[in-house]
Amino acid sequence: MELHTLKPPEGSKKNRKRVGRGPGSGLGKTSGRGHKGAGQHASRRIKRGHEGGQMPLHRRLPKRGFTNIFKREFQVVNVAHLSRCSTTEITGETLKAAGLIHSLTIPIKVLGNGELDKAYNVKAAAFSKTAVAKIEAAGGKAEVI
Repeated sequence: MELHTLKPPEGSKKNRKRVGRGPGSGLGKTSGRGHKGAGQHASRRIKRGHEGGQMPLHRRLPKRGFTNIFKREFQVVNVAHLSRCSTTEITGETLKAAGLIHSLTIPIKVLGNGELDKAYNVKAAAFSKTAVAKIEAAGGKAEVI
């Protein structure tokens, strides 16, 4: 075998489609674009959701619900998971180091699910009432930042 004898596998190479080259080609006259309508023109960009004059789906469906644009998103940490932190002074950095939160930019909320084994001084953006009660009952302090 030498370089000049190499050939591609049978059927792997196809000739490109030559449109508008007479009726014998099967793609003459209208070049496969059909008769009339937006599809026959060169700049045939049709907007997303267009259904050819039929009322589009996004307008046929009923609009329901409400999105509150002032909603605050929190990262949630339960009281039971605070024991994973190595120190008793708990901030966003210590929670991130322990793998309990994923971002320091999103505010943290501590919830009262579980029990505490020792006193912690916790600094977070928000606390539930039960979380504050459990932290203070264990001898710690819940500080809103």
